[in-house]
Amino acid sequence: MLDGRPALLDRGDRIRPIAKGGTVNDVTATPLSVDQLVQRARRMAHMGGRQILGIAGAPGAGKSTLAQHIVDALGGETAALVPMDGFHLANEVLNGLGRHERKGASDTFDSWGFAALLQRLHGQTGAGGDPVVYAPQFRRDLEEPIGSAIPVLPTQSLIVTEGNYLLSDQDAWPSARAVIDEAWFLMPPEEIRLERLFERHMRFGRSREEAWARSLGSDQRNAELIRATASNADLLIALTSERSDSPLKQS
Repeated sequence: MLDGRPALLDRGDRIRPIAKGGTVNDVTATPLSVDQLVQRARRMAHMGGRQILGIAGAPGAGKSTLAQHIVDALGGETAALVPMDGFHLANEVLNGLGRHERKGASDTFDSWGFAALLQRLHGQTGAGGDPVVYAPQFRRDLEEPIGSAIPVLPTQSLIVTEGNYLLSDQDAWPSARAVIDEAWFLMPPEEIRLERLFERHMRFGRSREEAWARSLGSDQRNAELIRATASNADLLIALTSERSDSPLKQS
């Protein structure tokens, strides 16, 4: 039991802990700090031309927090954040397809649209590239994607994207992966990941029971599928800066 929460973490058939410096799919993670990852991203930004950094991991792994921290550290003149979540299918579409109860699964995103956007962004700085590309954004307060919400300029040398399915072999995700210059997979300890996920659901209005049901239901099924794609990453990361002042504490 965690702080009075249901003792759902003891279900060994549902939860497979991943320790820092441990392995997933027989691949060992590299212990790295947030500062080291920022420096790695900074080197990408100075390689010349347009670079795309992808950050993948299971729900609650800390992808969005790390991605935002990197962009903030590098500055808006250098980097832009374009999350995969902007390609959620709208609720009306999900209802029509009968997939709303599985929202967050791979086939509840427009993978083809995401791949096309990354291809467009990769070529934006070349001859004939677009002066501005507008990417969509997912609004958690609305639970809907909003089109043309993120302007990306050709002068921004690093695009940081993050999402669950960047490394998936299904649908159009491999086409997106093909234009990601470096892909990371985050591997936090499982208890930390689940705590973050539970707290996120609570922040957005779910009851405690709903938050746990979602965290250990559809989110966990997705997490197991996402873990299976980790070997498609260039770098598996076990973050070493899980301190109270770390940006990853509040994923």
